[in-house]
Amino acid sequence: MVQRQGEATWIEDSWLFLTSAVTQPLGSTSKPILALVLQGAKVSSLGEAVYEYRQGQFLIVTVDLPLVSHITRASVAEPFVAVGLPLRPDVIASLLLEESGPVVEGATGRGRSETGPALAVSDADDDLLDAIARLLRLARNPRDGRVLSPGIIREIHWRLLTGPQGALVREAGTPDSRLRIIARAISWLQQNYDQPMQADRLARHVGLSVAGLNRHFRAVTSMSPLQYQKTLRLQQARLVLLNSAGDVGRVGHEVGYQSVSQFSREYRRMFGSPPSADAARLQTADFGPDL
Repeated sequence: MVQRQGEATWIEDSWLFLTSAVTQPLGSTSKPILALVLQGAKVSSLGEAVYEYRQGQFLIVTVDLPLVSHITRASVAEPFVAVGLPLRPDVIASLLLEESGPVVEGATGRGRSETGPALAVSDADDDLLDAIARLLRLARNPRDGRVLSPGIIREIHWRLLTGPQGALVREAGTPDSRLRIIARAISWLQQNYDQPMQADRLARHVGLSVAGLNRHFRAVTSMSPLQYQKTLRLQQARLVLLNSAGDVGRVGHEVGYQSVSQFSREYRRMFGSPPSADAARLQTADFGPDL
């Protein structure tokens, strides 16, 4: 397998990334994923909570979350290397249907209370590392990969389900879980992020009261629906400014702001600089992979 510097290589449903440079923080919405660091270190933050994961550790995200991430340990001698695998609720649900008895005696995840956010960092055990290594080796033989990778991907999900974050993974595969309900609310917000926030309409959409929606949404994402929408708007505006120069007022309007001054004020509060100054800095910064 040939891996070019700073480029993600896809292997079936997974990908491998290598870079010898640390990167600047950048916000993006992470899809449900298992992200395993093979060498180096990375930091992701959700609101005020900071999650560092380094060699032999993985970050698991079970709903779409607006994270700010950057690589903190990488060099020419020891580059940052990571592998990502999309987390699939359908695979988890299938495994749950086949499960009988306790997942694993003494597993830490099964009795997890529904109070924590929808992401966590854990050490990868030998079984999980072995399954991921076998998946990566299939890149050498695409014919084998087409036949064998679905079974290994299923095994990786099983290792997660029976590991220390098992209850978090279990929620992702349970249709009526709090996590899946909030995932539907997040999907609605992503489709309507540029529209005025209507908490009562969103609550009806997912079958909760406004109070219940706010309580569960904050537990899963560490923010309210309104804060989540605002984060989506500002991250989208920043990506537009990163990819092309644009009129600040126009960009703000495109993401849902009616007031240029409010857009500039909230942008500066989140990113530390007003949009125009931040855009100039973004053009020369290195951000690394969205992982």
